[in-house]
Amino acid sequence: MTSTGVTRIDSWRAWGSRHPRGLPTRPRLQFPQLALRRRLGQLSCMSRPALRLRSWPLSFLYYLLPFGVLKPLAKAGWRPTSRVALYKSIPTRLLSRAWGRLNQVELPTWLRKPIYSLYIWTFGVNMKEAAVEDLHHYRNLSEFFRRKLKPQARPVCDSHCVISPADGKILHFGRVRNCEVEQVKGVTYSLETFLGPQTWAESLASSRKVAEPSSFQDMLVTKEGNELFHCVVYLAPGDYHCFHSPTDWRVAHRRHFPGSLMSVNPGVARWIKELFCHNERVVLCGEWTHGFFSLTAVGATNVGSIRIYFDKELHTNSPRYSKGSYNDFSYVSNGNQEGVCMRKGEHLGEFNLGSTIVLLFEAPRDFTFSLKPGQKIRFGEALGTM
Repeated sequence: MTSTGVTRIDSWRAWGSRHPRGLPTRPRLQFPQLALRRRLGQLSCMSRPALRLRSWPLSFLYYLLPFGVLKPLAKAGWRPTSRVALYKSIPTRLLSRAWGRLNQVELPTWLRKPIYSLYIWTFGVNMKEAAVEDLHHYRNLSEFFRRKLKPQARPVCDSHCVISPADGKILHFGRVRNCEVEQVKGVTYSLETFLGPQTWAESLASSRKVAEPSSFQDMLVTKEGNELFHCVVYLAPGDYHCFHSPTDWRVAHRRHFPGSLMSVNPGVARWIKELFCHNERVVLCGEWTHGFFSLTAVGATNVGSIRIYFDKELHTNSPRYSKGSYNDFSYVSNGNQEGVCMRKGEHLGEFNLGSTIVLLFEAPRDFTFSLKPGQKIRFGEALGTM
């Protein structure tokens, strides 16, 4: 018997294996891996531009479809274009500006309720908390996204020094170690890259440390016996889009980083290292009763507009920017030595469609977070205590 015949018999034996109860099992479809390998082998002989052009559609499907759908392709030896490189090639800034223009289009009265109701159903929005529950009141999507809450909907915790600045999900929290901060579990980013050079020191009147600072992290801790802490709050599209002051503090400096507008969804944050450092963000630095305090609003896809209420000079998602650049602005002036004083719970700013807020602050070593990773939190609830 030929080798082909043996192969066929072995295949039929495998297909005809019997169920424990004696019933024959259905033959499983075998993927033609050999033919696929030969076909994909032809791609490797092409020039790099042609190869990229031919493999891009499959890579795009690999990005959109569930992981298991194209698993046979991976078994056959095909490797897609890097997901990160593919995702970064999408013009998210342009799409975000187009989305912003679309948000400003006034909707006909008869169309408002169906569109808003679909959004409410998709993202689980609780309109009973909104200051205005009537959907016809919101002329466009932008007004609906920036809806205000009823005053009693978010009571501010008075017994704790730091509260959540927004509704959202806790991605990560804890002490900052080795100048690295976690955006999600196991994925970190550089503290210095995220905040930029520490040139705002002249805007702060912090007491000097006794010991000479040995790292960027040590430069931020201004009082002996303190440590640096961080907390990351992710705002989903269905969450309340405004953010508030997390404590009583004074804002002395603003640093704006133009950048990408990739999604900050936790699923994306797991496979893009230093995602928060790539994206456009606004860093507010200042002081609270225990020393250094900062709040960073990170932009995301369709969230090119980051608004700080007391800062009329801030303009985000500009059509052109230099990669790696940043713009500084000091709120401390000859006529205003204190900067901008914020009270706990006071309105601070807003996003257009959910994003991320990163808190970095120094506190005594006995400061402890009262949080769990992945938990839902609402504006006004306590983050930790001492």
